[in-house]
Amino acid sequence: MTIEILYEDGEALVIDKPAGLPIDRPRKGGDCLEDHLDSLKLGFQRRPLPVHRLDTDTSGCLLLARNPKAHKRFAAAFEAKTVTKVYHGILAGIPEEREGRIELALAKISSAEKGWRMIPAKKGKPSATDWRVVAEHEGRALVEFRPETGRTHQIRVHAASGIGIALIGDPVYGSRDGAPRTMLHASSIVVAREGKSDIAATSPLPADFAALGFPDPGSGDDA
Repeated sequence: MTIEILYEDGEALVIDKPAGLPIDRPRKGGDCLEDHLDSLKLGFQRRPLPVHRLDTDTSGCLLLARNPKAHKRFAAAFEAKTVTKVYHGILAGIPEEREGRIELALAKISSAEKGWRMIPAKKGKPSATDWRVVAEHEGRALVEFRPETGRTHQIRVHAASGIGIALIGDPVYGSRDGAPRTMLHASSIVVAREGKSDIAATSPLPADFAALGFPDPGSGDDA
């Protein structure tokens, strides 16, 4: 597996994480990002380390820090909500509204039957996402999500419980039907840095989005 590098400088990498590649080693074993970190040293002695998380199914922009000091600064930027992230996802339907803002506190629950998942809960952690429909095709909608916070499964829960329509292929909050994976893509990330240029990277929509009728706008194809 070749991992594309979208941005590189002395303290940061942004990679285009393939769908299906977990950040951490699965309990059952198998390939994970850790297996590729040596190849991402690019002449540095240290392995780069991920600063944030993307679900296994989610493709797109993932920020890696190339030294511990940078990792600490970038993590603080995420905590301070100064990192701008844009995601695209395909909903299994078309919402009545064209855009909106979802504010739902989220909490983690677990059961023997369903495993763990996130649910809206008054005593949960606050989360907010702005969204808008950018395209429609065959009864489905391509939606741009701009999360203000970074809770686990935030966009997936906000789609299902906030908009009221789950992402296609989401086995936890919707249905596996319609796609081989949860159709969510981290399209861009911008990290502001004091005294330095921004870390900025963009990842085009992948081929499986195009297969469902939503090619990347820059590809020249029509949905």
